[in-house]
Amino acid sequence: MTPRKPALAVVGATGAAGAVMLQILSQHADVWGDIRLVASPRSAGRKLAVRGAETEVLALGDEALDGVDVALFLAPEEVAAQWAPVAAAKGAVVVDASPAFRADPDVPLVVPEINAHCVRSRPRGIVACPGDTTLALIVAVGALHAEFGVDELVVSTYQAASGAGHAGVETLRAQTVRVAGAELGTAPGDVRRAVGDDTGPFPAPLALNVVPWTGSLQEGGWSSEELRLRDETRKILDLPELRVTATCVRVPVVTTHSVSVHARFEREVTVARAHEILATSPGVVLYDDPAAGDFPTPADVVGTDPTWVGRVRRSLDDPRALELFVCGDNLRKGAALNTAQVAEAIAAELSVD
Repeated sequence: MTPRKPALAVVGATGAAGAVMLQILSQHADVWGDIRLVASPRSAGRKLAVRGAETEVLALGDEALDGVDVALFLAPEEVAAQWAPVAAAKGAVVVDASPAFRADPDVPLVVPEINAHCVRSRPRGIVACPGDTTLALIVAVGALHAEFGVDELVVSTYQAASGAGHAGVETLRAQTVRVAGAELGTAPGDVRRAVGDDTGPFPAPLALNVVPWTGSLQEGGWSSEELRLRDETRKILDLPELRVTATCVRVPVVTTHSVSVHARFEREVTVARAHEILATSPGVVLYDDPAAGDFPTPADVVGTDPTWVGRVRRSLDDPRALELFVCGDNLRKGAALNTAQVAEAIAAELSVD
């Protein structure tokens, strides 16, 4: 008898990442049986299209998780922390895109291009996905690490407003309207006065500005986003002592994170060999010809799945170090796509009677 396809629940189906997930489910191979869309009670009853069918959104609760084989959580951390263990206790394998379980030693942190084998070891029935900032760089860094052995990373991120959800995008758009056409940015505080108190989830105006802060304040002046990037990179690469330093910056871009990377390796590197590796690595597009104006930018990368890499240079003062610039859509690979890839690996593994 042919096994039935596993039943899937998408928790957080009405959010920004959820909308991208529904697109991916409609574009990828049909490996799922029943697809259940789940969200907060205020979104229950809405109808969304997935795989060509209108599907009613269910309110998150025990009943919505009954009979599910794989549950994708594209929901806030507090929602995942409460309900992911419930779904796992009901027999579902949970794939969580929130930070809730990333640091748990009994929960694998998986990027399929790098450590797909870790999916099979899930003592709590939960698999975590790293944050969108980590995912913007880790596929490229992981490919180079496999060849050269990474020894240290120093990164600066340029994170899009959509990393702060709908509120971030709405705030940027509203601020942009307020400053459009005005001769601002020429005197201290003129942009802040034009924007007023409407800074939304950001601590300062984002239009005509950059804000060197994402996350919450941690010890020593670090932000939670910077420390998460460090911890997640170490766990994914299985390098618990890897030196990682990050400065996270919010920029006036709607979607797609960028990262400037200084990567030092155990062995001497060459640009030619780095190009070969990146050009043939799954999930990576090498776009690196500055003489022709070819390098990745968020405006060109948005809406695409891969990590785009350009500006690859060997450090002037260290033959074991490379400088590179990477871009990745934070709602696709940075959230929904990685979650879908992990779920598809689990679906292939499951044998559902």
